[in-house]
Amino acid sequence: MTTSQPSIVERESQPYVAVRGVVTAATFPAIADRIPEVFSWLAARGIAPDGPPFFRYLVIDAPDRLEVEAGVPTATSVAGEGDVVAGVLPAGRFATTTHLGDYAGLADTTAELLAWAEEHDEKWDVAKTRHGERWGCRLAVLQTSPRFAPDPADWLTDLVFRLAD
Repeated sequence: MTTSQPSIVERESQPYVAVRGVVTAATFPAIADRIPEVFSWLAARGIAPDGPPFFRYLVIDAPDRLEVEAGVPTATSVAGEGDVVAGVLPAGRFATTTHLGDYAGLADTTAELLAWAEEHDEKWDVAKTRHGERWGCRLAVLQTSPRFAPDPADWLTDLVFRLAD
């Protein structure tokens, strides 16, 4: 369920590291379960995370094809290595809302955010491609870790989608 009214925020650019994968809605855990790998990669190099982990949806052709990164923000740019890639989340205007509950409910909260933007004449930073919708920056930021909050009813996830200039 949505716990906040959608709003528009300005965000600065943010370096990060991630692992990337192409999954379906049904196989999403294959990328989600790799977040600990990113934290371990950072720890092995003495690099502290600079915020909560996130999923960045690069290309969406749901439910059949999702190109996704499981990432962790860093304070400064670092070079990726092996399966870990480095990137920068772009600055800009973002529409955001917070979802409370199991990840299964994120689809409804996403639909609410998309509808809200349409009602307010906001346009997304997205382009149609032959592989699906390529997003400039579409994030699900995990504010609560299932490791520390085992009850899914307590999980908080921020949806943060970049708006077109």
